Amino acid sequence: MRVPLSWLREYVDLPKTETGRDVQAKLVSVGLEVETVEQTGAGLKGPLVVGQVLTIEELEGFKKPIRFCTVDVGTANGTGEPQEIVCGARNFAVGDKVVVVLPGAVLPGDFAIAARKTYGKTSHGMICSTDELGMGDDGTHGIIVLPPEYEPGTDAIELLELVDEVLDIAVTPDRGYCLSMRGVARETAIAYGLPLRDPALLDVPPPNAHGYPVKVSDPIGCGNFTARTVTGLQPEARSPIWMQRRLQKAGMRTVSLAVDITNYVMLELGQPLHAYDRTRVQGPIGVRRARQGEKLTTLDGAERVLDAQDLVITDDRGPIGLAGVMGGADTEIADAAEGTGTTEVVIEAAHFDAIAIARTARRHKLSSEASKRFERGVDPQAAAAAAQRTVDLLVLLAGGTAEAGVTEITAPSAPRTIAMPANHPDRVAGVEYGRETVVRRLQQVGCDVYGQDELIVTVPSWRPDLAEPNDLAEEVIRLEGYENLPSTLPTPPSGRGLTDRQRLHRRVGRALAGSGYVEALSYPFIGDAVLDQLGLEKDDARRRTVTLVNPLSDEEPALRTTLLPGLLGALRRNDGRGSHDLALFETGLVFRPTGRETEAVRLPVDRRPTDEEIAGLDAALPRQPRRAAVVLAGAREQAGWWGKGRPADWADSVEAARVIAREAGVEVTVRADRHAPWHPGRCAALYVTVDGVETLFGHAGELHPRVVKELHLPERTCAMEVELDVLEQAVDGALQAPRISTFPVATQDVALVVDSGVPSDAVENALREGAGSLLESLRLFDVFTGEQLGEGRKSLAYALRFRAPDRTLTVEEASAARDTAVALATERTGAVLRGA
Repeated sequence: MRVPLSWLREYVDLPKTETGRDVQAKLVSVGLEVETVEQTGAGLKGPLVVGQVLTIEELEGFKKPIRFCTVDVGTANGTGEPQEIVCGARNFAVGDKVVVVLPGAVLPGDFAIAARKTYGKTSHGMICSTDELGMGDDGTHGIIVLPPEYEPGTDAIELLELVDEVLDIAVTPDRGYCLSMRGVARETAIAYGLPLRDPALLDVPPPNAHGYPVKVSDPIGCGNFTARTVTGLQPEARSPIWMQRRLQKAGMRTVSLAVDITNYVMLELGQPLHAYDRTRVQGPIGVRRARQGEKLTTLDGAERVLDAQDLVITDDRGPIGLAGVMGGADTEIADAAEGTGTTEVVIEAAHFDAIAIARTARRHKLSSEASKRFERGVDPQAAAAAAQRTVDLLVLLAGGTAEAGVTEITAPSAPRTIAMPANHPDRVAGVEYGRETVVRRLQQVGCDVYGQDELIVTVPSWRPDLAEPNDLAEEVIRLEGYENLPSTLPTPPSGRGLTDRQRLHRRVGRALAGSGYVEALSYPFIGDAVLDQLGLEKDDARRRTVTLVNPLSDEEPALRTTLLPGLLGALRRNDGRGSHDLALFETGLVFRPTGRETEAVRLPVDRRPTDEEIAGLDAALPRQPRRAAVVLAGAREQAGWWGKGRPADWADSVEAARVIAREAGVEVTVRADRHAPWHPGRCAALYVTVDGVETLFGHAGELHPRVVKELHLPERTCAMEVELDVLEQAVDGALQAPRISTFPVATQDVALVVDSGVPSDAVENALREGAGSLLESLRLFDVFTGEQLGEGRKSLAYALRFRAPDRTLTVEEASAARDTAVALATERTGAVLRGA
């Protein structure tokens, strides 16, 4: 909300010496976030005056149209003679009143004005546009043309209110009443301890039977509807300069007098309004829910297909407006500049349900100034005053006549009251305010307060956010000053440290970081599009998602079932920004619905929930396993003087899984598999042993080329994803530190020839089992294929390290263990010693 300080002073008698910075500090102290204070007209120095165009000479022979003008500026130039000015704009004519800056002046941006020769003429000054004066774009993209009543030589700085301060306030959703001058003025009056001149205190005629006919079919969606009619408007009437300037400073463009007045009153009182051209409305105005599939063309020219939950304004033809969001094109106020102008209008001032308006605005991706206010809560009792204020301005500025008929349809409602102990704010804040302070502060925000020890508080209509005692306590505390609260830190109970599960998760993160991976945190939201890009089958469990009721983005409305989309998105963004050698990891929850979830229960807030209530809430949640994933692309080992380097490949992603498993003291079994989104020939299924049963732990490998292409990833991108909950189940007691033998190691190498289809993992398991307890480690260090082995054969070379904890092994003992290992490998896999 942009608040001009000059406008704010109309409602609160601020000290004349008070600056925008001073007001900012005061408003911040009462809980309003004033982001900036803009100095309009900063650096502006006159003379800047009103001028009347006397003559215009078109200059020929230039690439663009140029005009040589003489302008009457009165005595502002010291001579009274017409001022000669060269100008390229085309939107003014002889006789028009314009804004002229004379030599010696300085415009915003430290732009000094002097007489200068241009296009063969000497220009003594400049005819100004809104941009040149720092007023912003008024939509004309040309020179400011003023109303004819201003005399040449009039000071334009004062006339256009160019020097001012504008406070830009970030209004939080619970303070919707501050999206108006009335609301900000109320907070300012409280902050300064000054009286408020409430602009909503107007004499409003009571409703009668002669008003424009209105029928509200949905009293829940529309609790109040006021309609007033003004006739005899002058189509050529334009918004006065003071109104245009206030709208511009508040960040709104001027459109036409009737529309400008409704916008002005909305900014003033916070009540959105809409003006209908009465001649274009056919029959009574109605309020109802839309019929599914109905169509409406809104003021922005877009044809919208309506939903059955949309609240619409109708006449005999059907929808003529999207209630609380935007009006329809069929009843738009006509502009006199188009040849026709509106002479009679129907003013709508209504109160609509906040949730209905918020959902409609989001459904149609159509946020407006009106919907922004209705979503945050509008004073339902301000509608009649806002309609009266609009009528008064139309009569004053457009020469209209207010019809005697007044329509006001109001759903029955009672004032909202809250019972609260007088010392409740004291207990919340830990400060003794006392009953008198509590009552005084609540009365300042507009509450009526009765009672002694137990207060009965009637909440003002413009504060829908005040619903319970804690809300009232917050009002007292913020007005007394958050900075005055004592800094008392709570004494935490003694803890028992991290759980085994938490320690494992931390070790996994540290291990991956130590292996050269960088942690990336991604949003836990996905959409069907990315699941399609990953090539998941229709019956894939990862396609069963939990859909959010109010997603941040319609493109990602569901909670993730896998970590890969977020990580691959991070990899793609970094690769697109020039970082091509990437190794990223993430640990986090995924959400897997089981189909057995129950309906969630609403937990109480006035007591601790029971165990049964907590169990009921847990039963409504999907399964949320914690996973770890890595993605790799580019070089895994950099090239340099030490060597050529090495690109990342599928084996690195498998090794990442082993790194994770080693932190739990668990061995990983690797087998070939086919599982999207991995390449069918370069995909590994990862298993760990849980209670004696091999259990799938995750997958790793190189991504499918189609997936790489769909997601615009670097070639040969690799990934790994494992479930840490399964790893935790595989842990067999506490981790045992390895026993280090002081005796030397005996190394034996073997090269075994097997069929190409035999996995190296099977050979390795047989060697490990056959070697027995003397085997300390086993490592595959070479894979060879060639003509000398024969077609369909491969050679696997292993280094076996033997060591005894209590003695130095002899050659015979090491060789015997090796021979036993080879024998078992031969029996199980058909392996043959190479060269035998």
